[in-house]
Amino acid sequence: MVTNSLNITLYSDALGLDSHYCRLILAEKDVPVNIIEVNANALPEDVLHLSPYQRLPLLIDRDVVLYETRIIAEYLDERFPHPALLPTYPAQRASARLLCYRIFRDWISLTENILNTDNVTIKAQQAKLLSDGLTGVIALFADKPFFLSDSYSLADCALSVLLWRLPMLGVVLPAQAKPIIKYAERMFKREGFTLSLSAQEKRLPQLQAWSIA
Repeated sequence: MVTNSLNITLYSDALGLDSHYCRLILAEKDVPVNIIEVNANALPEDVLHLSPYQRLPLLIDRDVVLYETRIIAEYLDERFPHPALLPTYPAQRASARLLCYRIFRDWISLTENILNTDNVTIKAQQAKLLSDGLTGVIALFADKPFFLSDSYSLADCALSVLLWRLPMLGVVLPAQAKPIIKYAERMFKREGFTLSLSAQEKRLPQLQAWSIA
């Protein structure tokens, strides 16, 4: 991904899940973009000036400046409608948005809890909650080729970047989690996913290193 005539820039944390989510959407849509990797703990002045909450990712598209992950995601899906990552009809779009909201609220929030504490006990507790949450919906990963859908969606983008990080997070999946692993393997083989990975993310523990109880 290189500097481009569209003048789209994404300030991105090379290991941040939210940044990876937005990079994946851009890659799946084959959008030329200038990705600027910055240290989330030492944000440059331009990011501090443009992002009131001083968080990444930050998307700039000409005069448009966006700094909330899910707003960026939906903006990109509307700005670049092909391939669509949300359904066409309002009721279906609302349901898809709720699904993404639940993924972020119920599961991705736990990754932040794990990464933002040095307490070993808390890390283990949060990793167990994440494992239990995924395990509780194993059947949903086997029903369709994508998550609750016949087509690739924003939900798959969110789940892909989460599942890529499970080994790093110390999440142990039970033996019956094979449908989740097969789903993850399919998502990781997508060209868009490969292109979305930063150099640091490529060095994270891989699928074969997952701990299966």
